[in-house]
Order: sequence, then C-alpha cells, then structure tokens
Amino acid sequence: MERAFWFSGSGDGELRPVTLPPVGDDEVLVRTLYTGVSRGTETLVFRGQVPPSQRAAMRAPFQEGDFPGPVKYGYLNVGVVERGPDDLAGQVVFCLYPHQTRYIVPASAVTPVPREVPPERAILAGTIETAVNAVWDASPKLGDRIAVVGAGMVGSSVAKLLAGFPGARVQLIDVDPARAKIAEALGVDFSTPEDALGECDLVVHASASEAGLARSLELLAPEGEVIELSWYGDRRISVPLGENFHSRRLSIRSSQVGMVSPSRRLNRTYADRLALALRLLADPGFEVLVSGECQFRELPDVLPRLAANEPGTLCLRVTYQMEETR
Repeated sequence: MERAFWFSGSGDGELRPVTLPPVGDDEVLVRTLYTGVSRGTETLVFRGQVPPSQRAAMRAPFQEGDFPGPVKYGYLNVGVVERGPDDLAGQVVFCLYPHQTRYIVPASAVTPVPREVPPERAILAGTIETAVNAVWDASPKLGDRIAVVGAGMVGSSVAKLLAGFPGARVQLIDVDPARAKIAEALGVDFSTPEDALGECDLVVHASASEAGLARSLELLAPEGEVIELSWYGDRRISVPLGENFHSRRLSIRSSQVGMVSPSRRLNRTYADRLALALRLLADPGFEVLVSGECQFRELPDVLPRLAANEPGTLCLRVTYQMEETR
C-alpha cells in the first residue's frame, strides 16, 4: 500500500494510504526517491493561507482536494520509473508531483534527470526553473548593477544565475548575516540591507516582506526597476509609492513561474524551461540550498516546525529509501 502526505489546511497534516490503479498505455509508474518542500509556498498551504481569489491559479498539476484543505500538494518530486515506455524505464525523472511513495502519471509529465545531476539535488529543479523565468523577465544588461533582496531558495538561485552576466555587479541581500555563507557557496557577494550598494539598474525582490520591497525601491537608480518575485498569500502589503518613486521614474513588475516569460514565450516551452533548469543543476554550488533532511514518515512532525519559520531552513529534502520496508 502506497502513502501520500495531505495538508489539512489548518496547521497540520497526515499520511494517508493510496491504492494505485493499473498502469495504462503511455503512463509511467514512478517510485519516489526524494521530494522537496518548497518552504514559501508549501508553508502557506500548510497554514491554510491561500487566498480564495488565487485557489485556482495555485493548484499544483497533480493536486487532490481543494484549498484550504485537506489537499495533497507539492511539486518537487524525483523518482525512478519502474514501469513505462522503453525509453523511460529505469530512468531517474523529475515530476511536479506531491509527496507520495509511488504514483502513476502520463509519460509526458516526467522529465529525465541528466546523468551529471545527482537525484538528491534534482529536487531543486522547480526552484531553478522559477529563477530561470525570473532572469528572463528581468532581462539584465551587460554591466548592470543588480541587487537580489531575500536570500531564500529562489532569491539565492536568481543571484547565482545573474552573477554569471559579464561585467555585472550582483549583491545578494538578506537581514540574516548567516546567509552570507550561502552567498559565498554560490559565488555571490553578500550584504545586509543597511550596507547594500545603491544606484542599482535592477533589483529582484524575493524576501516576501514589506520592508524588503521598500528597501528594494530605495536601492534603485533613476529609471530602475524592481522585479517582484515574492508571493504574499492573503497578506496585504504596503508599497511606498511616495518620496522618490515618481521623481526617479521607478518601476515594479511582477514575475511568476506559472507562465513562460513573454521574452521567451515564442520559442521556449514549459518543457524547455524545466530541462534547462535540470541542466543547470549540474553545478554543485546549488547543493547549499538544501539545508535540511527528513524521512517521509517524519513529515507530519517536521512540517509544523518548518511552517513556524524554523531558523536556517531553505529547502527541506524528504527521503523515501527506507519506505520499502514499512
């Protein structure tokens, strides 16, 4: 009997039994090796804080149940194909599937993980895909002065990708000085908000805080732009549009992974974007984003601590190897 984790929508969750149907034509049976908990989104789901207006947009591809809960939710799953088409059988694959020991999906829903990418790191594919889309949206220029505010999973990933632009000055900014170690591992300069370099052409905001957005605007040069990556759930956020906002002709523009960036939409598909994210994960530097690990059966006890903002946690990796004997 397989098992899946369900969010109650009121601050707890449980493991439920799952009975799988027969594997159909053009489908795959996948045994999960690892899943990742996307801290920002999944803790909002855990607390039941998905706004009614966003419940349709926030549905995961293979979600069961409806918000606020109970829901089977998640989208960072790496497993091995136990049954399916010959070209996929035995392959390690990534799928936008919730936390479940085994599952059946259309073969088109899985993406092979490149051999040079360890399966345990491939759970970050969804995060790197978000970062890729953000960089496409941001459209940085040669030599730009750039700040990324918020050194969480997404912000740190964006900073690493942007640091590769020739001549760019990139700073990763966070209120927690301990995040400097993450920036160092990613090869990015770090600063706290009060010491950050200003006159930026571009600021990517990913702190999900009102103070972070205000500081992002303060860091801009005239005609500068903030790319807003944060998602606030049902919280109301005050945006400081007085003072220099108009006189300096500043801009705020949203970026969201649900659609391929307009700058690439004509010649890139969702599958292309995900495949690129997986290739980028060959860089071992991204491993620093995985800051905790638990076994699948421990999720009901671990997620409440994560939702309570347990210090230092970025991506929680959930392991399934021991589930076969249980």
